[in-house]
Amino acid sequence: MREPQNYQFEQSTRAVRTEVNSVLRNTYGLLALTLAFSGLVAYFSQQMNMPHPGIMLTLIGFYGLFFLTMKLRNSAWGLLTTFALTGFMGYTLGPILNAYMGMANGASVIASAFAMTAFVFTGLSAFVLISRKDMSFLSSFITVGFFVLLAAMVAGFVFEISGLQLAISAGFVLFSSAAILYQTSAIIHGGERNYIMATISLYVSIYNLFLSLLSILGFASND
Repeated sequence: MREPQNYQFEQSTRAVRTEVNSVLRNTYGLLALTLAFSGLVAYFSQQMNMPHPGIMLTLIGFYGLFFLTMKLRNSAWGLLTTFALTGFMGYTLGPILNAYMGMANGASVIASAFAMTAFVFTGLSAFVLISRKDMSFLSSFITVGFFVLLAAMVAGFVFEISGLQLAISAGFVLFSSAAILYQTSAIIHGGERNYIMATISLYVSIYNLFLSLLSILGFASND
């Protein structure tokens, strides 16, 4: 009896490993494409000096495309909405980059934020992939962090609190880093089997990480 059971266990383990590798490969492949597409849209948005849509339209556009992608995540249409979502976020990034380019050392700040974002994402992803550690314990931290940051942003709109924006940016760096660790762990431990949703999660974390580092470096430059 043991041999058939061992064989079935090995077959099951091999199938799970194959599925995990497939999700990882598809996720990072799609992530690379969406980042490149988003960067291209951001470049054209910046070069054409297009206006920022504003916070309300940005939220409506993001969450509208996000929930549409969730609904279509198991079909080919989900890929189309994924590129629509990341392209839209790239468009919102262009005017922000233009604002920083107006600074005396704006190009240097943007380049530094980009390099730091790439370093943090690569380092955190490599840590989880190599160590194979289960980061599911970060779920509570991410949930609490979301509501804390949301409350801080609302307070920032209502009150003028010195240093609050810097604190929010620092909080988003920690929040995004935790989200990268959690999402990568979810893929390799079976908590995430849809590569489209995994891609969006990692993309949003990278986007927020970049903007937060851009804000911190801009503040540090006294501009």
